Amino acid sequence: MKIRYGQVFTALGVILCLSACGQKDALPQPGKQAAPNANSLQKSPVEITSKSGVKMRLIPGGEFLMGSSSGDKDETPPHRVTVSGFAMDVFEVTQDQYAAFEWPNPAHFKDPRRPVEQVRWSDAALFCNERSRREGLEPCYDEVTFECRFDASGYRLPTEAEWEYAARAGTETDYDFGNDPRERQSHANFKKISNGRTGLAGKKKPNRWGLYDMCGNVYEWCHDVYDPAYYAASPGTDPHGPATGEKRVLRGGAWNSSPVACRAPTRYSDVPGITDACFARDTYGFRSVRPLSPEEKTGLLVSDKMGKPSP
Repeated sequence: MKIRYGQVFTALGVILCLSACGQKDALPQPGKQAAPNANSLQKSPVEITSKSGVKMRLIPGGEFLMGSSSGDKDETPPHRVTVSGFAMDVFEVTQDQYAAFEWPNPAHFKDPRRPVEQVRWSDAALFCNERSRREGLEPCYDEVTFECRFDASGYRLPTEAEWEYAARAGTETDYDFGNDPRERQSHANFKKISNGRTGLAGKKKPNRWGLYDMCGNVYEWCHDVYDPAYYAASPGTDPHGPATGEKRVLRGGAWNSSPVACRAPTRYSDVPGITDACFARDTYGFRSVRPLSPEEKTGLLVSDKMGKPSP
């Protein structure tokens, strides 16, 4: 199902029709992976294509249990968090996206369909700004201080809460597909099966909300400054992370990670590269988010009233 940007109301009618007919959601993707089944169609948020040709999912806002009591100490305490709706890239930012924007490709594992890696946090933020400008949206990041305007209409890196909410896709298990280790190879590109490199974007199965590579392939930069004790004091609604700190958060694990590092609540961090000349690792990439437009918000409300499930 292909939906162009701004055609949310038309898309809602198509989704209801497909659901009633029991058809599958034929989600396009760079890699070769079978489309989600009919059950995942009912659970997947609406898909759109942005003005710059990037596929995104419109994630309705909601509440979820963030963190874990069975992982590392910085995942505790588990706490209820409410997030506002947002649009998120279906895939990690790929090398062909960089090429389309005429940005230098920093990736170690060159292939247009593989995710961009060796990306510093600051470079990811600047790319979000460039993408915003290309689509006529207001950039979020100050390009000197890197402070973020969350009320701007443009793209930015997801907060930790947004990322984990999207990765969990309505579940409370370590992975959205459950805790069965036999399912990992179908959903994640991690150390045991990666052959020492990134995989093609979208080759593995998506999560329940139609997002690919949320576990494994490359770590994904989040907006938040990292603080191992932040969860004990974080706001319950739309937390953005601490105001200051030396490191930024990465989520999701990478091609050289253990299964534990690919869990939805696992936290990782590194220096953002704003003021130094360090190079990021070939395990660091990202995906972008932006706020929902007024039309998208209205469309999601209409969807809820028409009986479509919302997370």
